[in-house]
Amino acid sequence: MRLDRLGSIHQQQRGLTLVELVVAIALAGILTAGITMTFAHVFSGSTRTSNHMTAVRQVQSAGYWVSKDALQAQNVTPDGGDSGFPLTLTWEWEGTTNEVRYELQGTDLLRDYNGQGTVIAQLIESIVVEPRPYNDGKLTFTVTANVGGQIETRVYEVEPRPG
Repeated sequence: MRLDRLGSIHQQQRGLTLVELVVAIALAGILTAGITMTFAHVFSGSTRTSNHMTAVRQVQSAGYWVSKDALQAQNVTPDGGDSGFPLTLTWEWEGTTNEVRYELQGTDLLRDYNGQGTVIAQLIESIVVEPRPYNDGKLTFTVTANVGGQIETRVYEVEPRPG
């Protein structure tokens, strides 16, 4: 095979035509747009998923603590407001009176147990005790968390121990 023969074929060609150049630029633009959209979708999807999981964890934490204390409670005293909060739960154990008070301050759910306050959940949009004081002896409360527009709501129903 002779290489000088190939060289003579390409000597006639002076460059790319305008049509070839436009087609190449269009294809590169389509590929770039597709790749950019894929990355944007992956990043926004993972942010949305992360926000939703954070909201779920916060709602579960609030539900766990209120349910745990409500199971032991002999007296449940919801506030007279629309939400039933702050909520005070009391019980007596081995001659000692225990009191837990739940209060929503901003988006933090505080648990005050015998004078020691702790934030047990954050980013809580609302927590509502319904109906007040009880429905067939059961404490029903709804917890809603909002993290970056991802909203999670759960309803908990707890039957406190008999007085």
